[in-house]
Amino acid sequence: MTGVLDRFSLEGKVAIVTGASSGLGVAFATGLAEAGADIAICARRVEKLEATREKVEAIGRRCVAIPGDVSDPEDCNRVVEETVKQLGKVDVLINNAGVGTAAPATRESPDDFRRVIDINLNGSYFMAQACGRAMRDGGGAIINIGSVLGSTTAALPQAAYASSKAAIIGLTRDLAQQWTGRKGIRVNALAPGFFESEMTEQYPEGYLESMMWRVPAGRKGEARELVAAAIFLASDAASYVTGVLLPVDGGLLTT
Repeated sequence: MTGVLDRFSLEGKVAIVTGASSGLGVAFATGLAEAGADIAICARRVEKLEATREKVEAIGRRCVAIPGDVSDPEDCNRVVEETVKQLGKVDVLINNAGVGTAAPATRESPDDFRRVIDINLNGSYFMAQACGRAMRDGGGAIINIGSVLGSTTAALPQAAYASSKAAIIGLTRDLAQQWTGRKGIRVNALAPGFFESEMTEQYPEGYLESMMWRVPAGRKGEARELVAAAIFLASDAASYVTGVLLPVDGGLLTT
């Protein structure tokens, strides 16, 4: 009989991480590798994927880098097929790929709005579909990366981004209802609060610091704190957890 800490191990599992060319995507890929998983990484920027692959392999895990655009269902199917071909199976999906805008609603173009929805929402669904078809023999775990902005606002005009992240909550609940009992696939979502990322680099200077009054913890999150929550949801430690939104926000949603 294994101990409770053993249930957090991802040894022997294969995880796909989308949006793994920079920022939190790199942290997810390397963190899951440290927990024992072999990793398939996906993003549109091929040259940056190679840097992530090298980091995962330096940890001692296998890693395949597969260029792809998650807003294209055919690319999603290809990423999953190539993962199974090279690593043997798929146990975990981290639906991390995402973009955001901060444009006033009266000036945001239809194309900009559609782009955010296509990547953040449609891409998460298409990747989940592809993995849902491939996960067998005991199911798997899908972790959608949402945001606290799916549940609140944060003083920037972000209608497209907030809409996409609110929709992730509904997507997560519905897929959990469909797949947990029938296919053994647990589907959960993380709602990060204020973390430094490639997207937040586009925000006005000092914006993140100006928002700390809303965070009971009094600081920005560290990538390792978000990764630890993802490892929990991906592992057998969360075997009775499905359909939930787990905020990792220093208490922001309590204010």
